[in-house]
Amino acid sequence: MKSAVETLSPTRVKLTVEIPFEELKPSLDEAYRSISSQITVPGFRKGKVPQRVIDQRVGRGAVLEEAINAALPKAYDDAVRESGVMPVGRPEVDVQEIKDGEALTFTAEVDVRPEFDLPDYSGLRIEVDDADPTDDDVEEQLTSLRTRFASLVTVDRAAQDGDVLLVDLSGSHEGEPVEDLAGQALSYELGSEGMVEGFDEAVRGAVADETRTFSFVPTAGEWEGTPLDVEVVVRQVRERELPDADDDFAQMASEFDTIEELRADVRERLGRVRRLEQGAQARQKAHELLLQMVDIPLPEATIAAEVDNHFADGHGDGDDDHRAEVETQARESLKSQFLLDKVAETEQLGVSEAELSQWLVAQAPRYGMSPDQFAQALVEAGQVPMAVQEIRRAKALAVVLEGAEVVDASGRPVDLNALDPDLVGPGVPMPHDHDDLDDDHDELDLVDDYEDDDDEDDDEA
Repeated sequence: MKSAVETLSPTRVKLTVEIPFEELKPSLDEAYRSISSQITVPGFRKGKVPQRVIDQRVGRGAVLEEAINAALPKAYDDAVRESGVMPVGRPEVDVQEIKDGEALTFTAEVDVRPEFDLPDYSGLRIEVDDADPTDDDVEEQLTSLRTRFASLVTVDRAAQDGDVLLVDLSGSHEGEPVEDLAGQALSYELGSEGMVEGFDEAVRGAVADETRTFSFVPTAGEWEGTPLDVEVVVRQVRERELPDADDDFAQMASEFDTIEELRADVRERLGRVRRLEQGAQARQKAHELLLQMVDIPLPEATIAAEVDNHFADGHGDGDDDHRAEVETQARESLKSQFLLDKVAETEQLGVSEAELSQWLVAQAPRYGMSPDQFAQALVEAGQVPMAVQEIRRAKALAVVLEGAEVVDASGRPVDLNALDPDLVGPGVPMPHDHDDLDDDHDELDLVDDYEDDDDEDDDEA
């Protein structure tokens, strides 16, 4: 097989591949075997039909076509490997006229990773937030914990955000009830935006036994795009009455005897969370700095295909602003891949079986699977190489972060290895893959920790 590469632009090449006819013989033999097992010819068993009979019944051209379709992917892969280009996206393949007994020639145009010089990423200075909780931070967490133990008290006033309402809900279209918009004695915290769009605004300021109505247009489902009439009857307006922050509460909500001991523990736990946030911030900022340090030409056809695929995959057509947002994300993602792949090559990074197993264990719960199930799903979908790429890119980012100077907002050095070796270790996930360290999640984790401790105490009792 002979191949040649022509550069069409910094991000696109044209491969010309010539396959001698004799190299197609294995594919031709396989094509004959495949067709022989599919057709029925009187006098011959399935799978035992001679080639000359297949040529007569099916046609030599059809056999050639099947053989070439089978041979093209391997020939393309071999040409890519020989040329050293890094393909991005699917190739556009053009096969010249097929002539029996003659060499097969085809061309493949494909977007590729452009050539570029890596910036000097050693010694980056990265600033993260301070980890020390303030008194207000501690009180905010303590208030969240007290809220979990609050009692609901009926009040005789207009509903306001934070109140827990008891409501009856019904929806209709042109006088006919809509089953999906019906519920009795629903408990709902006003201001949480957990109901249909327009609910909070319509009900805010209502008093007990008052009826409010509003219009709602679903954006998905059976009634998508159809204006529906919604009626809400407010049965009760209730507010939360928090327990006092005293020793009795500390004993009820935790294993501590005094409120000061509980406050000290909240401060310590919150500090641990903030230190983990520092690690997540450092990864994200290292990634952002790396992207800002170099301009890379990007393959426009691949980006356009990414945007089209996004909206073809159940996301509607998208207005101009939405499409622009998706395009920006596609550009940043592709640039990130190019940069981190090149860092990985420069640092000669590989992925071990242990690292792949660690990644599988970490990622499987996100898809509701066991690690073994997740691994099998990746194998069946042919996604194992993509998983290996992601791990390798994560290791590349870890190398960048390991050489960085990380300080907090007060100018104090932050030792990420002292917080958690995995923050700069080989199994670090990509920063955009993990959103489980946001403030709301951390707050719930702290509160849940105390409730779990309390449950354990109850069990022991």
